[in-house]
Amino acid sequence: MTEKTIIKVLVADDHAIVREGLKQILADTRDIMVAGEAENGLDAIKIARKGNCQVLLLDISMPDRSGIEILKQIKKENPALAVLMLSMHREDQYAIRSLKAGASGYLNKQSAPRELVNAIRQVAAGMKYISVALAQELANQIHDDHEIAPHEALSDREYQTLLMIASGKTVGTIASELSLSVKTVSEYRSRLLVKMKLKNSAELTHYAIKNKLTED
Repeated sequence: MTEKTIIKVLVADDHAIVREGLKQILADTRDIMVAGEAENGLDAIKIARKGNCQVLLLDISMPDRSGIEILKQIKKENPALAVLMLSMHREDQYAIRSLKAGASGYLNKQSAPRELVNAIRQVAAGMKYISVALAQELANQIHDDHEIAPHEALSDREYQTLLMIASGKTVGTIASELSLSVKTVSEYRSRLLVKMKLKNSAELTHYAIKNKLTED
């Protein structure tokens, strides 16, 4: 097998144990190799700029900025790079947003190693990778009479804030985890309350549970 046929992958995840796990899985393949790794969004962007990889495995929850923001920046600079988003979140939470932002696919971290390998090969070949569940969700949105749910009109950061509030996190905690000021997070909260026509965090949480946006 020549070097040209080997798929070079960049792994971007802030957890070292996850990066090592992914590297171990891919070490057992003959046509895929990990050519770089990053522990935050800035490093992922810098390494992606070198153009040494065909596929980027990108965690959607990074410490310095959201995976969606990183995705948009990388696709702007390197449209040819196939980005496969990885997350612990269910597909119905972030998958469609990721695909709309330019991702080639979305994979839950609990997926089997074989599925990860197949997904990498598929996106490296220029195709999209989606699961059966996500395909059904996309099909449900094709109908002409499909009405956009309130949370679908939120920005990526507002949506992320919604999920974190619904999980019981305070504004201060959210600000710390996203490396933002409390004032900024409070503004996101205020904006999403207005957009969704809700009064407080309790109503946000109720909405998230009712619409199955929270983790099971």
